[in-house]
Amino acid sequence: MEENEFKTIFSGYDPQRCHFNKAILLGCAGCSRSQRVLIAEREALSCLSRAGHARCGELLGLLREKAAFALGITQVGQRLPHGKEMKVECGGLQALSVLSGHGHPDDIDAVLQAAIRQYGSLAEIPYGEVVRAVSRYALRKRSGNARPDG
Repeated sequence: MEENEFKTIFSGYDPQRCHFNKAILLGCAGCSRSQRVLIAEREALSCLSRAGHARCGELLGLLREKAAFALGITQVGQRLPHGKEMKVECGGLQALSVLSGHGHPDDIDAVLQAAIRQYGSLAEIPYGEVVRAVSRYALRKRSGNARPDG
């Protein structure tokens, strides 16, 4: 199944696609509100909570906006390359987890609720600290699977 077919089928299946789908599938975060969906041997995540989906959408928008300069993005709202998106999602969630006292983002929804209790709203989070973590975040290097030149 091609990527476009998959996206068409999945968007028709579930309008609440998990905003942190990539981070959860990569293993740098988890969420009690996510549900794995298998479509033609492909894996995706949907969100089981309307309120959680809205919170995550708001946070991801704020993370992308606040980290744009650090990532060298000239237009906020443009689609990010995979590596930069992973820095935003994984680095941002890890920093937010530490700030809210969770340590690791094992449950994104719980981390967001704790951050809202602590700071009053997602907009009031000290994004300077979060952006530093986003810019420092590095994806794991691939192990010895590189093909030899030739």
